[in-house]
Amino acid sequence: MSLTFTLDPAITPDLRDGLLDLWTDVSNAGGAVGFVPPVTRELVRPELVRHLVQMAEGRTRLLVGRDEEGDVAATAFLTLNTHRLMTHWLWLYTVMVHPRHQGKGYGRELLAAAADAARTFEGVDAIRLTCRGGLGLERFYASCGYKEVGRVPGAIRVAPGDDRDDVTMLLPLG
Repeated sequence: MSLTFTLDPAITPDLRDGLLDLWTDVSNAGGAVGFVPPVTRELVRPELVRHLVQMAEGRTRLLVGRDEEGDVAATAFLTLNTHRLMTHWLWLYTVMVHPRHQGKGYGRELLAAAADAARTFEGVDAIRLTCRGGLGLERFYASCGYKEVGRVPGAIRVAPGDDRDDVTMLLPLG
């Protein structure tokens, strides 16, 4: 079964809670989405609020994938550049698929839906994202058409003595 994607959904309490639960569950499953497990909803909430504020300011757009039950199963935030020389590409942040849906192809569906959404943004011709090295994420993104364009060794410290590369990936939309 495929996910149903919506760009810029209305932020209801149900959606907000679904996003918070997804982010918490993904983090606690070891997902590289800004936290190291264990996390609680209360720890994740300020980061979600920051994203919601950026949405309210028109700087960030939300793509949500819902499963057949209507639950939030996948998300990505598309953030526009404000620098006048870089408005032709956007950032893809906080790309998540719920752990119960791993292995179903939903990650590929999410990235394809994000690319389709980005193509509708005037003047945008590429997507950039960063990912944490050491988890195979760069191979996954490469299999979806992204190209590694930069790497900063040891830039992400997930624990003392456990530094990971910060990998920058690019997807041209043309």
